[in-house]
Parts: sequence; structure tokens; C-alpha cells
Amino acid sequence: MSDGSRGDAGTPVTRPGTHDTSDPSAAHRTSDAPRPPYSPFARLVLETMPEESRVGLTLGFVRTYGIPEIARVLHGTGRMLDEPRGRAKATGVAMFGLIGHGLDSAEGRRIVTALHRVHDRPDITPELMAYVLACFTVCPLRFVDAHGHRAATGAERDSADAFHRGLSDALGLPEPPGGGLAGVEGWMRDFESRRFAPSDAGRALWQATSDGLLAARLPRPLAPLAPAMAAALLDPPLRTALGVRRAPAPVRALVTYALRRRARARVRRGGP
Repeated sequence: MSDGSRGDAGTPVTRPGTHDTSDPSAAHRTSDAPRPPYSPFARLVLETMPEESRVGLTLGFVRTYGIPEIARVLHGTGRMLDEPRGRAKATGVAMFGLIGHGLDSAEGRRIVTALHRVHDRPDITPELMAYVLACFTVCPLRFVDAHGHRAATGAERDSADAFHRGLSDALGLPEPPGGGLAGVEGWMRDFESRRFAPSDAGRALWQATSDGLLAARLPRPLAPLAPAMAAALLDPPLRTALGVRRAPAPVRALVTYALRRRARARVRRGGP
């Protein structure tokens, strides 16, 4: 849920200049420290479908805007309004760094310590933080399942669940619901049914994000149409909470076509 106001959790995990700074998932690839073999979840989001995973993480970030208490925290500093790409990138670098390096690595422990420091404030309750972490784990897999060249495997989902539980424990949060990742998704839906609500802060955050951040996450030809395209990626409960109209049918069809075309291109390149 970091808004980047402290910056610590978003510190890049590679030497300056050694990776594409527009891609937070690149942060794991050129670290000086040796890393253990990737888990199935890490391999999926960092190597197999990094583009889909980045979009899914962004949508997870956006999903938190539907909770008024979270929206007020993010809106409070003004940084999400002024620098939505930078703020979301800091979150992406932290999450992908944790996934790539592992929670037990020196880099993973540093990021966890930074997350503790950034979120140590009375208006961020354990329940709110648990919801944010659930969004950051579940939403990338949802996007992969819906728009990738294949759905996440059982091993990848189990690995994601293990990562989610490990991070929750490292941050001192309540143990996530049982039943694997499906149990976490069920808890998310219940939480959203009770807590999604319109707010001025949520609407302002969506406006800033749809105009700037999501334009950078869509295929380049679609970037000028970012606000309408972004609306096509939201489900009805989130659209209601953010006051967003459903995108016109032609726009929805164009988004679906563009994403399927990208997925088919990966298959032609022999993607795993």
C-alpha cells in the first residue's frame, strides 16, 4: 500500500543503470548477490509472463482505491496524484524484488524491514494491509489467467499462496484464510462486498492512474486511449466504487483483441 512517500520500500535492488527502469520486474535480473532457483510463482511473473504480471499488479494497486480508508491514505500525501507512475513503480520494485530474491534473502529482509517502516501508521490496520497483500498476489494471477497465453498452473498457484503466507507472516499480519489461494480470493470477495464504497479520494486516484499509469501498461498503440481502455479492465464492483462508466463495447472488444494478440505472439515465440 506504499504511496512512495518514504521511498525505502521502492529502492531498486540492482546497481544503478543496470536494468530498464521502466520495468520494475527487471529489478531481479542483474543483482550482485547470487540467488536461489526461482519458485514456480517467481518464474511465472518474472520470466514467463512478466508483462501480464505487471498489468495485473497495477490492477491490484488500483483495486485498493475501492476501499475508502486505503484511498484516503494514498491520496493524503498527493504523491499518487502528482507521480502515479513513480509511486506504483516503487511498489512494483518492492514486490518483484521480494518475489525474485525470496523472503529469506538479505534483499528480501531489507525490503520487509522497509515495508514495516513505511506502513507503521495508525490508519493502516492489519486487516487493510492484509487486503493490500492479497490484491498484490491474486490480481497478477487473475490477469494471467484471463489474458495470458495460458492459465497459471496448480504449482504456480500453490507457490503464490506460499509466498503470500510467508510475506504475511514476515509483516506480522494475521494468518491468511485456509484453502490455498482460492481461500484468499474468497476472503477478498467478502471483504470487498463489505468495504467497497465510493469516495472522492478513490475517484481522484483513479483519474490520475487512468490518465498516466495505465497508459504505460497497455500496448503502445492503445496508450492514447488509456482512460477508456483502462475502464475496460475493471469489473463491475470496482467500477461502481470508483464511479467509472462501463467502456463502450467497441473499446472492450479492442482491448480483448490487443491482449489476445500479444498472448498469441508469445505462443509463436515459443513461450513456456
